[in-house]
Amino acid sequence: MTALGSKTATKSSPTPPRLMTRKRWVIIWLAFIGLSINYLDRSSLSVALPFMGKDFELTATQQGLIFAAFFWAYDFCQLAAGWYVDKVGPRRSFSLAAVWWSAFTMVTAAATNFWSLFAARFLLGVGESPAPSTAAKVVATWFPVRERAFATSIWDSGSRVGAVIALPIVTLIVALTSWHAVFIIIGIAGIIWAAVWWKVYRSPQEHPGANAAEVAYIEEGGARGEGSDDANAAKLPWRALFKYRTILSMMFGFFCLNSAIYFFITFFPSYLVKERGFDLLKLGMFGAIPGICAVLCGWLGGYLADRAVRAGVSVTKVRKTAIAGGLIGGSVIMFAALVPEAWMALALLSVAYSSLTVAATGIWSLPADVAPSSRHVGSIGGLQNFASNLAGIFTPVLIGVLVDQTGSFVAPLAVIGAVSLIGAANYLFVLGKVEPLKVKEPVPAA
Repeated sequence: MTALGSKTATKSSPTPPRLMTRKRWVIIWLAFIGLSINYLDRSSLSVALPFMGKDFELTATQQGLIFAAFFWAYDFCQLAAGWYVDKVGPRRSFSLAAVWWSAFTMVTAAATNFWSLFAARFLLGVGESPAPSTAAKVVATWFPVRERAFATSIWDSGSRVGAVIALPIVTLIVALTSWHAVFIIIGIAGIIWAAVWWKVYRSPQEHPGANAAEVAYIEEGGARGEGSDDANAAKLPWRALFKYRTILSMMFGFFCLNSAIYFFITFFPSYLVKERGFDLLKLGMFGAIPGICAVLCGWLGGYLADRAVRAGVSVTKVRKTAIAGGLIGGSVIMFAALVPEAWMALALLSVAYSSLTVAATGIWSLPADVAPSSRHVGSIGGLQNFASNLAGIFTPVLIGVLVDQTGSFVAPLAVIGAVSLIGAANYLFVLGKVEPLKVKEPVPAA
């Protein structure tokens, strides 16, 4: 009998909880590190660019096009990336993606003009596109429903951690060496992480570090492994997902969420400097507060959601409460431009960002919740992430136009707050019941 057979054969026998391994938490924290590096790579250019001025003569328009190059590639590759993750699995997709994005991070150090920098950023976006769908697939594979939200909050927080640590890490490397070294060092870190992921990651049933008790706990708790798939549902073609109202609602709702979150990724520092008079020291000291609050509240929101599921609350009620409640909380961003004191604005922005992060935790739990089979988790993650990142293309432009036309951030923050409320209504009244999509008619074999 094989080792896998031995593990499967014994997992039905009673095993004291204390003997159950906890390899799933090692896996998800490793995914968190990967997402942190992922966001560190994409954020590094915005921090390093001011130090690159003597080597590049770039207009503001050219700089904007270079930043946009990443999002054009990253967003439109999401559609294929989700399918790719389902096709090859998390071990291969995450490792190869990390090698790709790390290589083109290092290539950035060799850029000498606008077009070479544009190409490096475009190809970086291609390489980073499978990361979030892979992480969602990892959670679906390794975690029971009652732990899904907290596990999601861990990997999703990597995006905020990577963005927050970019400023001190990049400026320190530049101070000690040069801007070229920034991209080489960060790229090497990604290569090392990819090697570790390839070495460590396996499915629960194949992992030597997960004993029979943990595998049974994962499978019996509703994890989306291939052994749990309905044969007919597994044949559902990717394009058929667009026929479901649930999928379309998820895509639209995530667009609404990211319309608010992209304010923090793009114009937030400018708002503090121009509207609230922050100098560089204040920006460095206080500008990270909303991001730190968002990470901690995301973890707390995921933990409380899982507690509610374990207590018997329906997954539908838990997910809709977290997502709609988070979007409603995020709508307070509209009042940040109206309060008289800077600390009041910062407090409101911290509440908004934290609430939006709680909503994101619920949103990224949905692919595993609604996928008709394990073979659709990555695809659904890619679809909703494609829609969400359209906000990354359009929202900064809208904010910039409104600021230019009105001379303040009052109008753009009001629009963002309103979009958040629309997103909350979408999840409450359009999404429907959170459960695996039903395939009513037999699907012919491909």
